Parts: sequence; C-alpha cells; structure tokens
Amino acid sequence: MVSGAAADDAVARARRLPSLRVGLHLVLVDGRPTLPAREIRDLVGADGLLRDDLLMTGLRLLLPSSARRQVAAEITAQFEAFRATGLALDHVNAHHHFHLHPRVAASLFDIGPRYGMRSVRAPREPTRILQHIEPSTEVRSDWLLGACARRLQTRARQCNVNTPDQVFGLAWSGAMTQPRVEGILRNLPEGMSEIYVHPATRNDFAEAAHGYRYVDELAALTASSVSELVRASGARTGGFHDFLAS
Repeated sequence: MVSGAAADDAVARARRLPSLRVGLHLVLVDGRPTLPAREIRDLVGADGLLRDDLLMTGLRLLLPSSARRQVAAEITAQFEAFRATGLALDHVNAHHHFHLHPRVAASLFDIGPRYGMRSVRAPREPTRILQHIEPSTEVRSDWLLGACARRLQTRARQCNVNTPDQVFGLAWSGAMTQPRVEGILRNLPEGMSEIYVHPATRNDFAEAAHGYRYVDELAALTASSVSELVRASGARTGGFHDFLAS
C-alpha cells in the first residue's frame, strides 16, 4: 500500500533486504488514496478516504462515468509512487481483490505493463484441498468471483503477464495458522502456488481487521516445522520474479 500509514517504514525495511520480492498492493477501496481527494471525488467519501462500500463502487464503475477515469488515474498514481521507491516490482495485487472488477482489470492491464508489471494475482483457490486438510472448513461458493478470477487469469496470460495456477489464503484469510500452512505444504498441487498471509507482532494495531490472527500467522511463517516441510516438498520458492527468470 504505497499510501499506507507505514509505507515509508516498509520501503526502508525492503531496501535493507535486497532478496525480498516486493509487490504493489493497489488500494482503490477502503483505504487511503494517493491522489488528492478533489481529483477522485467519485471514489472517496466525505472523510477523503476511499469508499468502503465495495458493491456500490463496483456498480458505479460499470456505468460510463468519470469514476472510470478516476480509477485509471489513481492506479497510475500508485504505480508512479511505487516506481519512486526504486524497488523492483515483483507482482501486483489489490486490496479486497478489487482488481477482479472487469473495469479495474482493464485499466490495470493497460497501465501496469508500462511500469514493468509482469505478474499479477488471480485469486483462484482449490477448495477441495482445504476441505481435505480440514474437513470442517466451510467454503462459500461464489460463482461471480470465480468467473472474474478465471477471466483475469485468461486476460493476464493473453497479455504475457504471469499468474499463479492457484492461490492459498482466501478462505482462511486472517487465520493461516501453523497447522493450516503445514497442511497446504503437504498437499501442494502441481504448478505455481501463491501462499499469502498477514503476519504482525500484534493483533490490536490501528486499522487491524476484526478477528484476524496476525500473531498466529507470523508464528506459522517462522515455525521450524514449516521450513522443514518446504524443503521436504521439493518445491522451488521465491517471488514471481524468480519464476519469470527461469
């Protein structure tokens, strides 16, 4: 989040870790904009923040309006802000997966390649694996999001933009505990998998999502048993850039 409250600190940390693969997390809803509010009036509320009503924002973008131009402008501004950090762009995704919206996706594939975008998340999760790991898992079937994810993946590949074959972290978002991460590693499917988590040292920081188990997710990432399972799986690890370079 290039306009997030801790963006400068995050960039400084990333510069000290040259092997870290860093991506751009586009924020078009429920967050801080990069452009002044007066330039994106259709996207912000009275408080100057990006609207948190995803449904209404999404519907507004389906109609010909100034909102579409403003989305393109905000996307461009965020890519510019990332470029200004000097960090290599490994991948792109979006807050609340809002890049699944067809109008947002169209702008993303028009703008992103100009800034070196070569990889993007297409959030498609193999739910059968989750239920094998944890049979009690309730997986919500959302045909619309599924269709948008498939469309995004197809569009990305047509544009020579890399996408993972599957993504883990959707159904268990905010609750990627050590047993769950270990279960995923024991049942990795063929192809490239993205596993994403939200680690933090506290659960009660400002802007924390309600119910997210940030500390547990950090513990899962740093557990020695998880590292051992990664090695035992024989999987190649790294960022999207590492697979592009192969």
